[in-house]
Amino acid sequence: MMIMGVDPGYAIVGFGFVRYEPPRFIPVEYGSIVTRAGEPFDKRLEVIFRRTVELIDKRKPDALSIERLYYANNAKTVIGVAEARGVILLAARLKGVPIYEYTPLQVKKSVTGYGQAIKPQMQEMTRRLLCLKDIPKPDDTADALAIAICHAQNRTVRRRLDMSEYNYKNNNNRK
Repeated sequence: MMIMGVDPGYAIVGFGFVRYEPPRFIPVEYGSIVTRAGEPFDKRLEVIFRRTVELIDKRKPDALSIERLYYANNAKTVIGVAEARGVILLAARLKGVPIYEYTPLQVKKSVTGYGQAIKPQMQEMTRRLLCLKDIPKPDDTADALAIAICHAQNRTVRRRLDMSEYNYKNNNNRK
C-alpha cells in the first residue's frame, strides 16, 4: 500500500510517501512544498494545490493521511492552515484518493506508543521505522512521514478488528 502523509501548512507543507509492506515501512519520496511569504495568499494556495496534484499523479497513493486541524493560540494562523488543508483535501478528492485524518495524539501514539511524546522522540522513531540515516528536514517532512506511518498502523489494526468480527459472526452462525 502506498500512503501519502501530509503535514498541512501555508508556508511549508510537509509530504511523505511510504510504501507499507507489513511489517516494513519503505520511504519512497519525501520533502516539502514551500510558498513565498510575499506572494498573495490565493497564489500560495494555488501552488499548494497544483504541487499536491502533481505528487498524487506521480506516486498514485492508495490513501492520503493528514493531520486533523486543532486550534492553537493564533486564530489567523489556524485559518490559513485550514485553507491550505482544504486545497490539499480537494486535490486528493478530485484524484479519487481516500482521505484519512489523525489527531497529533493518534500520530504520537501510533509512532512511539506514547501519546505525549515530544518532537525529538517522534522524529527519532520515524527515522528508525523508515531505516533512514538522518531525521528528515524540515520538521514538517518528518511529521508527514509520521502521519503516513500512523495510517499504516491504524489500517492494520482496523483490518484485524474487521477479521475478528467476521470470524465471530461466521462462528456464531454455524451453531
